[in-house]
Amino acid sequence: MPRNRFQDIMQHLRFDDRSTRSDRAKTDKFAAISSVWGSFVTNCITCYNPGLHITVDEQLFPSKTRCCFLQYIASKPDKFGIKFWVACDLKSKYICNVLPYLGKDPNRPSGERLSENVVMRLMEPFLDKGRNVTTDNFFTSLSLAQKLLRLKTTILGTVNKIRREIPQSARYKDRNEFTTQVFSTSAATLTAYAAKRKKTVYILSSMHSVVQTDNTTKRKPNTVTLYNTTKCGVDVMDQMVREYTVRRGTRRWPVAVFYNMIDMAALNAHVLYQACTGTQERRVDFLVELARELANSHMAGKKARKEQLPQTQPSTPSPGKRATCQVKHKCKNNHATVRCVHCYRYTCGKCKLQIPWQCQDCE
Repeated sequence: MPRNRFQDIMQHLRFDDRSTRSDRAKTDKFAAISSVWGSFVTNCITCYNPGLHITVDEQLFPSKTRCCFLQYIASKPDKFGIKFWVACDLKSKYICNVLPYLGKDPNRPSGERLSENVVMRLMEPFLDKGRNVTTDNFFTSLSLAQKLLRLKTTILGTVNKIRREIPQSARYKDRNEFTTQVFSTSAATLTAYAAKRKKTVYILSSMHSVVQTDNTTKRKPNTVTLYNTTKCGVDVMDQMVREYTVRRGTRRWPVAVFYNMIDMAALNAHVLYQACTGTQERRVDFLVELARELANSHMAGKKARKEQLPQTQPSTPSPGKRATCQVKHKCKNNHATVRCVHCYRYTCGKCKLQIPWQCQDCE
């Protein structure tokens, strides 16, 4: 593709009807790309059946575009970006569901926490199937565990020590190292594990009725061991997406979201390809072949249009008359008297191939 054509496409790239955007933006901050984004999320949900464990976490897509929902997170390497809530399959790292964070949602019930609302919306297509969802301390709460348990879904995650559901007897800091304290209710089990003397980790689980410790020196409970195994789904997915990305600098936030959507779609396509064919292929090789196949239709159409052009030999210059070389593959402004037998452009001696007389571009 020529550079000027690529720049022209990027300049006029739109994902909606610009004439009606202002009306839709009054109720939807994501109106500039919501239609395409909704189709992508629907395909992600319907095309794959996730496993037993699903991880829910946030993803910050790096961007400094001007939009009302741009986030600043000091703990992230890129600081600024567009935040997405992601539900990811633990084993395959397939992106099951994803939601953009657009600020305060007027449709959210007044008494419901943002964290609970996000988890319930992400897990809505996968409830009543006996799955487990792993979350961090931003999402985990006892009320969320009770809601999920009524829908045949368990939760496992760390709990912030300032949560109301943490009993007062479990909040003291001076614990002996590698000690475990367990609190249980009818819906969930709370494990307080002292990894260090003054550092206690709280794990809330609705899938463990009995907490057991291993026989190692650290005497880790099985809730902590399982959480360490299942917590990394979204983080590994984000790392895989950034390894081979199409992201480029842009000042338009819909294009930045489109870049992230392409990266996610490419990762999901690789997972689906391996699941359907039963073959293991490196992701970089799959992406190269995918790019070639996506370009084949355009190249075939371009070739067909070229073949439909009238193949008539134009007149050659009269004796003694010369024209400037139209190929300029190896020359600058050489003169030519012979045309290429395929494209009929004037071709000098430097830009020709062997007999029959052809230009370098028609090789």
